[in-house]
Amino acid sequence: MIARRENSKPLNPPPQPPPLTDVDIVRLAQEQPLSSAVIPSFLLSPDSHTTLISFLHSRSDSPSPSLSVTEYVTSLLFIISLSPQDPSFSSLLSPLTLSYIHLLNSHKIPHDPNSSKVIQLLGYYLEYVPKTDIKSVADAIVTDLSQIVSTDDAQLLDLLPQCLTLIYHSDEIEGGRDYVNSLFDTILMCNWSKVLLVKMVSMFREVPFLDKVRAAEFLQKVFAGMKGVDLQDLPSLVYQMLILVSKGFGKREVIEGIVMFFGSQIGSKVTSIIRQVEGTVLLHVNFAVKQDPSIGQEVIDLIKSNMGAFNHFSVTVLLSVARIRRFSDSSIGILRLAVLATYRDYKFTKDCKWLPDGLKEEYLQNVKLVETAVLRAVSESNYGREHVVPSIVQFGFALLESVAEGNRKELGTFEGTTGVEKLGIQILKTLFEVHDMARDEIIEQCKFRILSLKPGQSTPILKLLGSLVKSYPYPMLEHVSRLKELLDYFAFMDGGVASFLVTALLPLFRFSRDLQGYTILVVRKAMFRHQDTVRVAALNAVINLLLAEQLCNKDGLYSLQDSSSQASCSQQGEMACSMGSGSLFQELSGLMQRCLYQQAKVKEVMYNGLVKLVVVDPLAAGAVFDFLLPHFLRFYREDEDVHLDISCCVKSEHGKIYIEEPLDCLLSCISWILLLQPHGKSNCPSDSSLACLGFSFSQENEQAGRILSREKFSSALSKIRKFLRSGNLEDILGQTQSTGSTDLDKERGSYCNLILAGIIEVVINVIATELEKATEIEQVHLNKEIIDFINLYDSLEKDKLTLKQSNGIRKIDSCTLTKLSEERLPFMTTSSIYQLLLTTLRLYNASDCSKLLSFVLKASLSHIKSFKHVGDSDPLKALIYGEIKLLGRPLLKMVILLSSRLKLDIGQKKKETKGKKVSEYREEYVSLSLICLKELIQISMESPTFTGLIKDLLSVSSESEVASRSDDEHTNGKLFLEKIIRPMVTELLLMSYFSEVEILSNLTLMLGDILPCKHQNSLGEWAITVCKSSDIMNPKAAKSLLTLAICLRSPQNDLIIAKDIAIELLKVTGSEKDDPIELSETYPLINHSTQTAITSCMLLFVESVISDMDWIIMKLKTYSVASQKKIYLDQTREHTSGLALEEFLYSRAEALVEVLASFVMMNLKDTQAEQLIRLTGKFYKHLAQMSKLRISPKGCKQLLPGLKFQKLVEITCKQLTAPLYNFVALVQRNQQENAKSKAFINKIKRENRCIPDLIFQIEDYEKYLIHLSKASKVNLLRHAKRSTSRDFKILEARNIVGEEEVPSNEPILNNSAAHNDSSEKSDDEDGDDDDTENGVEKDLCPETSSDLAADSGSDDKEEDASPKAKRTKRSRIVQDSDDD
Repeated sequence: MIARRENSKPLNPPPQPPPLTDVDIVRLAQEQPLSSAVIPSFLLSPDSHTTLISFLHSRSDSPSPSLSVTEYVTSLLFIISLSPQDPSFSSLLSPLTLSYIHLLNSHKIPHDPNSSKVIQLLGYYLEYVPKTDIKSVADAIVTDLSQIVSTDDAQLLDLLPQCLTLIYHSDEIEGGRDYVNSLFDTILMCNWSKVLLVKMVSMFREVPFLDKVRAAEFLQKVFAGMKGVDLQDLPSLVYQMLILVSKGFGKREVIEGIVMFFGSQIGSKVTSIIRQVEGTVLLHVNFAVKQDPSIGQEVIDLIKSNMGAFNHFSVTVLLSVARIRRFSDSSIGILRLAVLATYRDYKFTKDCKWLPDGLKEEYLQNVKLVETAVLRAVSESNYGREHVVPSIVQFGFALLESVAEGNRKELGTFEGTTGVEKLGIQILKTLFEVHDMARDEIIEQCKFRILSLKPGQSTPILKLLGSLVKSYPYPMLEHVSRLKELLDYFAFMDGGVASFLVTALLPLFRFSRDLQGYTILVVRKAMFRHQDTVRVAALNAVINLLLAEQLCNKDGLYSLQDSSSQASCSQQGEMACSMGSGSLFQELSGLMQRCLYQQAKVKEVMYNGLVKLVVVDPLAAGAVFDFLLPHFLRFYREDEDVHLDISCCVKSEHGKIYIEEPLDCLLSCISWILLLQPHGKSNCPSDSSLACLGFSFSQENEQAGRILSREKFSSALSKIRKFLRSGNLEDILGQTQSTGSTDLDKERGSYCNLILAGIIEVVINVIATELEKATEIEQVHLNKEIIDFINLYDSLEKDKLTLKQSNGIRKIDSCTLTKLSEERLPFMTTSSIYQLLLTTLRLYNASDCSKLLSFVLKASLSHIKSFKHVGDSDPLKALIYGEIKLLGRPLLKMVILLSSRLKLDIGQKKKETKGKKVSEYREEYVSLSLICLKELIQISMESPTFTGLIKDLLSVSSESEVASRSDDEHTNGKLFLEKIIRPMVTELLLMSYFSEVEILSNLTLMLGDILPCKHQNSLGEWAITVCKSSDIMNPKAAKSLLTLAICLRSPQNDLIIAKDIAIELLKVTGSEKDDPIELSETYPLINHSTQTAITSCMLLFVESVISDMDWIIMKLKTYSVASQKKIYLDQTREHTSGLALEEFLYSRAEALVEVLASFVMMNLKDTQAEQLIRLTGKFYKHLAQMSKLRISPKGCKQLLPGLKFQKLVEITCKQLTAPLYNFVALVQRNQQENAKSKAFINKIKRENRCIPDLIFQIEDYEKYLIHLSKASKVNLLRHAKRSTSRDFKILEARNIVGEEEVPSNEPILNNSAAHNDSSEKSDDEDGDDDDTENGVEKDLCPETSSDLAADSGSDDKEEDASPKAKRTKRSRIVQDSDDD
């Protein structure tokens, strides 16, 4: 009982644990070892949480809050963490964390290393915080983001990724993911300081669940704020972003942002610090690519798909990525293609007339930006980025190899640009200057490529080598051994390459006697080779060596001393030793004498080289005369009479005749040197010339010997002149002119005539030179002498013609003679021809000078054509050609004079045979003079003399005062065409001289191409007027005038004119339904005589328009890809350019359809029909590409096709596709009817290859239209016609002959029209969806290619009957093959 009572007594509550102070907590944490730690019950009691938090606030008010609070918080966390599973632990951890965050945000606790330690500790225990309280923690962290201005202020953000992760993946928190997204939005909306931006980037790499939209906004905010980040923080920021990329976070956007930031924004500031920062960033990118190769591929794809990202930093990045083996070729290849593409695009836009000027200027700026970016990337390669040097070497040589012979015009230097070749040379020159370690590699690569590449491809490499030698001679001295190795292959190189190599090394010979001597040794060996090209190359090398020596002696040692200020003592000593006076001439004299006994081609090169030596140093003429005199006396003797042994110049060997001695070239060389002698000065040569070629005289005979050779040559030339004038051909040529009994004798005589003709040209040149300074009396005698020589020359021409016409002779045709004349320099100067033209103009009215006129015009044409074959650096160019524009005025006067005489002859209506013959000669001379004038203007257009030439030509007109007021070449060109050429064309048309009209039309087109659009339009309108008023029967003249009318019209107007001409051409050629007419009423020059030529001309024009469309479609595809992938940051300009190109493309395509619509109804010949089929196939291929570009990719909103596109589709279906099937059927029918000869069967086989391609392109185009119709809910094929030619199975002719297709097609056409009506009606009633289901989807079936043409507005019976009816009618032409 007692026990029961005791038990029934109420229990006393347990004693409350004694309260602990903050000091006790700190002491307890310090004293209690971890092994025997017992948590006081006070700390585990929920009632103590308020007290514990109050201790935190009280400590924050202490004099040193950082230390005090840190000590307390760490001690408290240490003690309570001993029992992490206790519920009171998590309940205390939440208010403790929030209180600490509030104290930090209120700045009661400083942000220092102590606070960082506490935050790190709180983050460790953050997972124990109740999930419902983590949202409060996250909110507290992001409350004062705008107050973060230093790195310590951002310490709390270390907790944010863990908070977001816990919330995002927690099932206890309702709407956790939505909360995370809203928190991201809050973060993105606040203002970020530069410290916060860096912190955010490092923080977000731990948040993998950010959606794409917010990730894009985040990156946009980061790149927008990067401009304010300190430079020293940029490398670490980029590194953090690359870590984001490696985790799949906006890979393309991050790479593009980095490239655009360092290339465009910060890249505009060029300082050493920025360069160092870029170098560090570059190393980070390189390391990231090594770790994640997909980053490197993104960099390559970025530049490949978007030229807007091309800047100096992207170039450097690609060069850095190229150091990784797997990206070596692709990175350099993309850089090379990007550079070449900009030049090609600008070349196209520059030549394309129908693109706006703004677009042309944009592409010009693109070229300049690319050049600037590449050169800057190379010049900054020594700022912490030496690892890209091998890539730069590879890139530079890749550019040089791209400039082959075929595409030099396409990749050449345009106005305001550097050019690919010069850009590649500049890259390697800059690298050679900046990096010593790159020099060995550059020289080695030059050597390897010169030896391995084709001659055309090695030319840029040789230019690079010459530029390096000229700009950096002293560094190049260290590579003499490699240059010697290259010279060892001299005799095995192409002749031009070998000569170019020695020319490139010439400046280095002034500093290295060793290299000069080695070159001479190599040249000596090459001179003994059997190949003519090697000997010529060796002789050219010798001439260039002599010229360099002459120029060096002429400049004196002062220039060398100035240029050797940076040379070492040993180099200066070597240089001084190499300048012995005349030593090189003396050394090479024996080698040059050997050339006098080699082939004629070698001798010609040597004679021209000797003239160059005298041009450089006229006082060297005496030594040259001494050298040539013994050789000259082998062919010239002075006995009782002068004897010029021309027969000895021609030899025969093994039944072949060849010229052994080009005596005309030798006499030309002598005459040039005599003319170059300075007047009024001593004839004594310079000291360097005394020993020029190894000749020396005693002191007694020195002066007499020097004068003797010159006087002998002068006397000999004078006697030869008299001898040729007084003698006849038998006396001059001797036995060679007698009638030979064999073909070899006749051929020998022909070659002798060729040499004598050259000698006569040399003599006439001398006389014409004297004519310039002669008195009036002397001019009369000289004119008579010129006429005598020209009569002799004309008799030689007749003999040449007789020999050509003789039977059994091995032909020396005009092509061979022309080739011989083009390979050698002309014997007459511009001034001599000018004097002859003036003489002809004076004598033309006084006497019959047809021979003189013929000679002068032929000499002028040969002279003008040879102008472009002589380099600008050649010393002979100034001597021979001088001011070639001087020929313009007399040539134009000659044209006007001859034209007036032709008009006079027609007016007098001479019917005598002789009169007709004179008229024919004059017509030939008019053509020849016009060709000369055209060629002269053409070569002048490429030089600065063009404006002066046009002004000279305008001065011939009676309105010369108009021309003198303007210096603008466009204005002068317009006046020249209007005042001179147009009236001349009108007169010649009236006289029916069509070949001359053709020449003038080509001249007008050539000048019109460089005129502004407004001037071109006026010329085009004039050409149209001529075409409408002239009934020309000459095909070439009609073709040239129509080309003028079309090509000189502004964009779109040219196709309108082409459409009108095609309509008239259809009337003349006829169609299957209409018979042809004899003459077009609108354009009389379109008639039966000219229809074939005009058709060819029009098809060529169509082909050029289609080629232009190809480039534009390629550009639109580029813009489309960039837009879909959102590559380009500044999309406004790209979008505007794309829209402008698209509008132009649709307009041109629509106009082109209207032109082709007439051609597909014509009765064309087989070749022209085949050409038309091929062109339409290309056009439909472009239409398919245009339709494909209108289809949006998956995931993108489909835009409705524009009105212009819909109109283009409509007129293509109506006007082109349907008639084209009939045209193909007609072509196949004609094939079967005419398949008789083997040649025609081959044509059938050829056409049967292009017809299937055409139908495939049409059906491919319609396939994309079907897809576009389904995607946009717009029926684009409501006007289309079913395909009538499927498998092209050729039937026998009997199945085709006699069938009448027009009646059989009527029900089909009516049925199709019914379908179209119902389709349009259903569109009006908003029935597009039903149409798509019933019509479009059915078209995807392989048995019905274009059922969309039969719209769903028809009933089911009509739908089923229509294909059968059409297939039945189609079987008359082709049959469906079951194989497909």
